[in-house]
Amino acid sequence: MSGRDALVAAGAEACGTLDRIAAFPAPDLSNPAVAEFAEQFALDVSSIDDVQRSAFFAATGDQAFAVVQRIYAADFAPRVRSVLDAVFGASPTEPDPASYDGDTWPVLEEFMVAVARLRALDPITTELVRLRGARLHDCAVCKSRRSQDAITAGADDDAFAAVDEHRTSDLSDQAKAALALTDALILTPYDVPADVVDAARNHLTDEQVVEVVLDVMRNAANKIAVALGADAATVTEGVELFTTDADGNLSVVGAGG
Repeated sequence: MSGRDALVAAGAEACGTLDRIAAFPAPDLSNPAVAEFAEQFALDVSSIDDVQRSAFFAATGDQAFAVVQRIYAADFAPRVRSVLDAVFGASPTEPDPASYDGDTWPVLEEFMVAVARLRALDPITTELVRLRGARLHDCAVCKSRRSQDAITAGADDDAFAAVDEHRTSDLSDQAKAALALTDALILTPYDVPADVVDAARNHLTDEQVVEVVLDVMRNAANKIAVALGADAATVTEGVELFTTDADGNLSVVGAGG
């Protein structure tokens, strides 16, 4: 089985949308300000500063949101393929897809909803993966939220805090494998450590591996908000609680301590 085979088998709907994302036109990096912004977006989005952001806005004008979506697609779609291939085996080389020339945001929204409908992972692991990505990307609004579904399933503040030091935590082997895979996708997507691959194979099903990888990409759309300086938390104290329904729709349901 190749990474592509596993992706199609476990998440056909999300895979189809991901293919369209991979076909987004590459961002035009001829302007140095855009090139610098895109490079920092990929390396460490939380380090984009006001100077880089202002230069990017000046270079892209009213197309800033559209351009950063293309940067996200160019950054993350290849990561997904690389990590899945590391776990399952190399995918066959395929011809480049025809460039997608439509509005990109509806496709990204469709992808995020399709991924949210996947149910191979339990709600706690799903939330731990989301929180780990939020911490690594330093997304303020993401860090200020907690999944009510995970809390209902038994997660507590200790479990949520454990994502920072997950390798030495008391989390389950499955959760640790999922979080290690999360780190690989964000930090070392083109050089996945052998122990991360082994843990994924030993403690996660094929469907769960695919879901973790797709969850990380879905959650990493927060890089768009972080890059644009639009990730402010919506609560000043405590956390905002949300649920995700069977159709993949997120709803805010209240606040917690």
